[in-house]
Amino acid sequence: MNNFFNRELSWLSFNYRVLQEAKDSSVPLYERIKFLAIYSSNLDEFFRVRVASLRSLLSLKKKKMKKLDFNPVQLLKQIHSTVNKQQEEFGKIFREEIIPELERNNIFIINSEQILPVHKNYLSEFFKSEVKPYTQPVLLDKRIETFLQNKLIYLAVRVRKLETPVEKNRKKRFRYALVEVPSSRTGRFIILPEMGGKKYIIFLDDVIKLFLSELFPGYEVESSYTVKLTRDAELYIEDEFSGNLLEKIKKSLANRNTGVPSRFLYDAQMPKDFIKYLKSAIKLNKEDLIPGGKYHNFNDFFSFPNLTEREIKTSSDSRNNQVLSTEYEQLIPLKNKILDQSPSMFEAISKEDFLLHFPYHSYDYIIRFIEEASGDSDVNSICITLYRVAPGSRIIKALSMASSNGKNVTAFVEVKARFDEELNFTSAEELQRAGVKVHYSFPGLKVHSKICLINRKENDQEEYYGYFSTGNFNEKTAKIYSDFSLFTKDARLTRDAKTVFDILIKEKKSSSAYKFDHLLVAPFNLRESLEKLIDKEIENALAGKKSYIILKVNSLEDKKMIKLLYKASEAGVKINLIIRGISCLLPNKNIKVVSIVDRFLEHSRVFIFCNEGEEKIFVSSADWMRRNLSRRIEVCFPVYN
Repeated sequence: MNNFFNRELSWLSFNYRVLQEAKDSSVPLYERIKFLAIYSSNLDEFFRVRVASLRSLLSLKKKKMKKLDFNPVQLLKQIHSTVNKQQEEFGKIFREEIIPELERNNIFIINSEQILPVHKNYLSEFFKSEVKPYTQPVLLDKRIETFLQNKLIYLAVRVRKLETPVEKNRKKRFRYALVEVPSSRTGRFIILPEMGGKKYIIFLDDVIKLFLSELFPGYEVESSYTVKLTRDAELYIEDEFSGNLLEKIKKSLANRNTGVPSRFLYDAQMPKDFIKYLKSAIKLNKEDLIPGGKYHNFNDFFSFPNLTEREIKTSSDSRNNQVLSTEYEQLIPLKNKILDQSPSMFEAISKEDFLLHFPYHSYDYIIRFIEEASGDSDVNSICITLYRVAPGSRIIKALSMASSNGKNVTAFVEVKARFDEELNFTSAEELQRAGVKVHYSFPGLKVHSKICLINRKENDQEEYYGYFSTGNFNEKTAKIYSDFSLFTKDARLTRDAKTVFDILIKEKKSSSAYKFDHLLVAPFNLRESLEKLIDKEIENALAGKKSYIILKVNSLEDKKMIKLLYKASEAGVKINLIIRGISCLLPNKNIKVVSIVDRFLEHSRVFIFCNEGEEKIFVSSADWMRRNLSRRIEVCFPVYN
């Protein structure tokens, strides 16, 4: 019996829970639309990374294939089957719930066949000035491979050449073409003039369809359908340990948009011979072809225009004639009275620790902490790890200012943070221009910890102030990600944090060379420490003592840890798991698993062990995945009070 649920299928279950939020009528209308966008964006990344990786396994020889603990061919079939069912439900939610709800509030999404005469005049001018100059049809030729840009929307068009008197009795052949939809220039949604109190929106795709004949002079347009290609996004670096790793990453980034196809989305109404031609012209495999609805790239719905008055009517059976907000009410972050009243963050932290919970607490305290350090004459140095930062980051600006003010600033920038590599390179270069000492990625490891250590002179002595978090130094995502952060002057923690930075700066990864007394740090002592904590609960349960484990993580995939949790449950340890995403563990009578998907993205990791009633509580940057426990530098910190 297989005691593990497949990672990919578990992730698809998570993304389905996101889709359920879009279906939930108690969620504000425009938030439901955003959940459709989140679902679509998530699925895009899944195909660009996970499915592409699985597809690469198909080229393995039979001998190597047998060594896998799963059949990639069978798994890909299961993935496609599951995704197809979810896509059908996605379309149903959009058509049968979202659109009618919009229409009840006089907002109409119309297509090229539904526009009013006044709209056609408006769109004709719009097309000529804003679309046509930036749209170049490409006639396809099977003899020449056609390249589609990653994640862009195209119209696949079938045309016939217009007859001349000489050609009248000749058999007319179809020609095929692609037209890129330039949504990055105009936006995907075009707001039309209001008529009789009714508001109208049309997809840019449909605007182009309306005027396709202008793009194909001398041809008759027979039909058109929306298509989209997703490409493998992995950075394939053959050897991270030799040569210049940074240059290899930069070179791989340049090749990302030319990766092999991993999904070709097409309108399910497209005729089979049309699909067959595109498959041949674009050099696709049968496995690439995924049927979908009329519209693709629903992640564009993040920018869907809100034309309501912020309150709407609903005819939902359970809430008949209620008036509801179209978006979540603005969350006003909680203030910390002690920090607000203290003239200095350092003065407040020197007296007690502060554990903050974002976005419920204001993220301004983190900005203030670093900005204050940048201008404090008593601060000697700042060390920080940066995994994902915000565009135009105030953190980056504060660190640059600190360096300009003569502080010794050291930043470890992880340039292998997927899809943020380019922004991290740009941020690192900005820091270097300001004189910050920047250290980059380790070969074979990612630095995923989120810590900052500030050295300050006080009473002729050097004191250390630490900041430990589950979330990134990112003021943008801090508004929508749920994370815990700790400010502390506790020497037990800051001393270990200094050791972490020694490892990062000296680039030494030998587990025997460094000792941690209080922090649990991967890949050094985190896994071993967690195993001992679970073993202690097993020992207590077998002795008839109270025992339990509460884990809150994003993902649970590490098989060794799962086996140990099974062992603990068999011994009688009560285990409660709160897992947002992947869970490869199967629940049993002593293991309860719940998932939270709601307004904010649950991003914090918390581990609680009964310890005979004297609970041990840890907060961590690490999930219980093999990569986090074995191939990343992660920091897990204890909560002492």
